[in-house]
Amino acid sequence: MDTKDSCSNWRKSSYSGIGNCVEVAPDPASGHVLVRDSKNPSTSRLRLPGAAWTSFIAGLKSGELG
Repeated sequence: MDTKDSCSNWRKSSYSGIGNCVEVAPDPASGHVLVRDSKNPSTSRLRLPGAAWTSFIAGLKSGELG
């Protein structure tokens, strides 16, 4: 987890609800995707390799991950 990044294009998940909000942003400097809690944006965030994020989203869309 990390609290520093070079991105500023955070997007809130369209599935976020009351109390369950996450935001994602690409980090162009590293090629990673960052994930943070939108209620506490200054706290630690997950830094995922771009390929891992792509696989995660594909798994969600296909129903493989629930």
